[in-house]
Amino acid sequence: MPRKRTPDAHDRILDAAGGLFDRYGVHAVGMQQIIDDLGCGKQLLYREFASKDKLVVAYLERCTQDWDRTFARALAAAATPEEQLVEVVRAVQTMVPGTRGCSLRNTHAEFPDPEHPAHQVSLEHFKAVREQLRELARRTSAADPDRLGDRIMLIIDGVYASGATLGATGTAEEAVALARDVIRIETSPPVAESEIPADVQ
Repeated sequence: MPRKRTPDAHDRILDAAGGLFDRYGVHAVGMQQIIDDLGCGKQLLYREFASKDKLVVAYLERCTQDWDRTFARALAAAATPEEQLVEVVRAVQTMVPGTRGCSLRNTHAEFPDPEHPAHQVSLEHFKAVREQLRELARRTSAADPDRLGDRIMLIIDGVYASGATLGATGTAEEAVALARDVIRIETSPPVAESEIPADVQ
């Protein structure tokens, strides 16, 4: 009779693998390296994860859960949808500098084959995040909320890129101010032509 999965072992393997994947990238880390880092037997690893692909997918699924918790905390930190969008950017800005960036974005880049499960999981995540931001933007007074959501996502992408390449001295801290500027512009009522000074018309 096959042995049942052990939740504690499952999580410990994911912790070890996730730390290595985040530090070195998925392709650079082999199963033996994970075994050595964890100090477990090969049988235990393969009992919990029958292949590296399955381990990578579980790692990415955990990353999506981490994002969902981050997003939920951002929503709880502010009362209005405009401020909630700012808090989403702030949450990313505070955790990114000094890291290799977004684990899901990095893994997506490592697996360009659209048929690979890692590519599919990461792509679905980005689609979901885009819809989360658009849905939140639809609760604001923005004339084009989908555009606002997309612009906030571009700011978040920039935070991940800046934090990964420039670290704590990068431009991530400017992201919150930029998000506020974008939200203010997108939610401001249009200026009537009659209100524009004649010398600038």
